[in-house]
Amino acid sequence: MLRVYCFDTLAVTVEDVYLREPDPQRGGDERGVRVELRPLAAPPWQGSPNASQPLACGPALWRADLLESVAGGPGTKDRMHHHPGMSGGEPGPRVFVPALTADPILWLRDRLADVTPMLEAARVTDAASHKAAVAALRDAAPELAEIVGTVLGEVRAGRLATSGH
Repeated sequence: MLRVYCFDTLAVTVEDVYLREPDPQRGGDERGVRVELRPLAAPPWQGSPNASQPLACGPALWRADLLESVAGGPGTKDRMHHHPGMSGGEPGPRVFVPALTADPILWLRDRLADVTPMLEAARVTDAASHKAAVAALRDAAPELAEIVGTVLGEVRAGRLATSGH
């Protein structure tokens, strides 16, 4: 299930994922939670003053994959990584960080508390235009991290991310 949390000009998506690995030599399938920071755009106003308006999330600027190998089992934290500075929604190489593996929820909360380095790594040219969103994300970081922890718990319990596509 994909969840989208909107903060003025930025959004955070949280999704349970099951990823099939076509090459068994690379370690097999993995499952967990994907968290992405995305730009959020509101098209020009349409309709009456009371009309519901569309929103559009752009491709991810940053991604954290709180993944575990299916073979290793729940709680192994053996595939947890992030992708700083994504371009055009494409992830670069996986970046493994000991602090992420040690405590993924705390690590994520700390990243969401200041997304400015993520914007810089993604070479966002109008980073200053996201000032209100950065502040709102800072305030919401503990709640978002708790949500991700709940989703990860559901994955580990076998209730989410049960099959790949």
